[in-house]
Amino acid sequence: MTDIWSFLLQTLTASGAAALLLCVKAMFRDKLSPRWQFGIWGVLAVILLLPAGFGGRYVLLNWPLWVESLKSALTGDFGTLTKVIVPVPLPPATPPGTVFDWLFLVYELGAAALLARYVISYIRLRLALRKGRPAQNGRVRAVAAWYGLPACPAVEVGGLPTAFICGVIRPVLALPAEGEADDKVLLHELLHLKHKDVAWGWVIAFFRCLHWCNPLLWLCADRAGNDLESLCDQRALERLEGEERRDYGRILLSMADERYARTPGTSSAANGGKNIRRRVEAIARFKRYPRGMALASVCVALVLAVPLVAGVRADGDCPAVGGTDIIMAYGRTTPCTTYAGAFDTYAKAVMTQHFGYRAMCAPLSEQNALAEQGWRLRPADWRWPQVSWKDKVNAQAGYQIYNLTPAGENAYEGLLVFELYSPPNGEQWSGLTAERWLAVQWLRAEKEEERWVVIPQEGIRAVPGDQRLGSNLGLPCRVYEARYGDWLIQARWQTTAAVNSLVQNSNGFWNTASFDSTPKPRAQFDQGYDHYQFWAVYTGDPDKKSGYTSISLATLPVYGAEDREPELIDPSYLDTDSSGTSNWGNGFGNCILEDGWEDRVFLSGGGGGVDWGADGAYLAPSAYRAILYLNGGQAAELTLLPVEGGEWIEP
Repeated sequence: MTDIWSFLLQTLTASGAAALLLCVKAMFRDKLSPRWQFGIWGVLAVILLLPAGFGGRYVLLNWPLWVESLKSALTGDFGTLTKVIVPVPLPPATPPGTVFDWLFLVYELGAAALLARYVISYIRLRLALRKGRPAQNGRVRAVAAWYGLPACPAVEVGGLPTAFICGVIRPVLALPAEGEADDKVLLHELLHLKHKDVAWGWVIAFFRCLHWCNPLLWLCADRAGNDLESLCDQRALERLEGEERRDYGRILLSMADERYARTPGTSSAANGGKNIRRRVEAIARFKRYPRGMALASVCVALVLAVPLVAGVRADGDCPAVGGTDIIMAYGRTTPCTTYAGAFDTYAKAVMTQHFGYRAMCAPLSEQNALAEQGWRLRPADWRWPQVSWKDKVNAQAGYQIYNLTPAGENAYEGLLVFELYSPPNGEQWSGLTAERWLAVQWLRAEKEEERWVVIPQEGIRAVPGDQRLGSNLGLPCRVYEARYGDWLIQARWQTTAAVNSLVQNSNGFWNTASFDSTPKPRAQFDQGYDHYQFWAVYTGDPDKKSGYTSISLATLPVYGAEDREPELIDPSYLDTDSSGTSNWGNGFGNCILEDGWEDRVFLSGGGGGVDWGADGAYLAPSAYRAILYLNGGQAAELTLLPVEGGEWIEP
């Protein structure tokens, strides 16, 4: 914990778990054994030792959302994200500069002072015990031998009302110098010794120090100490019979030591005489729990422990109406955990004009500016202004990410494409075959610590075209080229990727599909296609065009250092316009050149679905191997290489 906000996040997370445990323990107070009653506090201990939000998961409630909202409301800062690195306070890196820095310093001083108080109290007690005289502990050893328990050195000290164990590494049994301790008292303390209960007392004290200003956790610490004593009572009663059990209840009143109550490092009754009555009542109700209850106890503990320790992820749609603090906090605390989720969230932010969605995938450095933008909007219209043609985006057509490619370590780039219902202001339908206008924007996704963010590389612009594969006019593609004689052989290659957001709807008569605009920040790309085309461009003397009657091309994509050759074209296909594909990516295309043929000749094309996977973008071929045929005969073997910055735009 490095500031007051990380402390608040940690202590609130633990408080939620503590409140639930207290309720459940109250329900099972007389139904489950003292072993369960004390052992279940281990769940809270684990939560206290785990940094809040560990693994991006929360306990019961989305506590980071409320902490971030409060922090933004009080400080006006949206550009930081509260994180708990370790569950203990760390020294501040800089001197206090704000009231919240001073509050954290006060918290740290309070924790240090309480810890110092406990340590000094323990040291003083050890020094007092050194002044005692070694006890003739024959009775102690006899009691230990009778019940099969370990023994330790004993000292007699004046003024002690009862016996107790002091120390973990070198434990000492402190006995009152006046009078003689009852065997049942010795049994109780030797059981503390056997089960290392003094160490548990230190653990409880440690958590008291960490959360000294949280009354709910102090209450839990008191209850845990009481449960530890009740467990020791249970263990003692299991070794006693009949009248001995009733005597144990009567002498219990003498075991309350107010002087050393809550002193870490001792087995002195945790809260003095306050809880003795409850313990005596528990002794009166003593029973041996059947073995079958152990299984029930474990099941109840697991039902509690799994959701509390494992936590849950924040789900649900970010509110479109409400305070900027809440909307922005939701965005910061619902990170995109995959690059696909970041692209999907950004695309849906543009489509819906929801600046809260943008906050989910925006770098922290942009959050303050984004919040200022949101504040300037009308309260009833909390939207993210992005494009002037926002009402013209065809939401049901979804979006596509074109040519997604790795751009370094933990970074990807791609072109975001939307379809528009109509041309942007001042534009007309271009008369293209597809008759479409598209909104496009080049994006970069990169990892910012544990979250993926999207950084636009340009503004959104409109282009005429069509996002349907095979007709993607105006959109960039990877270009490969090779020359032979009068011919320039070209290949174009594209991919698209998207997160499936279609929702099936039914009214009982027919089914329809609609586009779900809710972001999926943890999604993987599950819709992807690639598309390729091969063309031949005549660059020779126009008067010599009549000398060519056909042109054919056999192709094979090459990835990395592969060394394969394309398959030869079956001669029967060279007499007609034809194209096709075969195994391992081989393809071919043949075109009969009739009188007046155009300089640009389409040879073949195709594509299909691709598996994007979770580790990276779909790899483009490093080159294409090809066999060129002219006038029905094999003319050359070619290697089509990528053109640097190549972008083929249809005329």
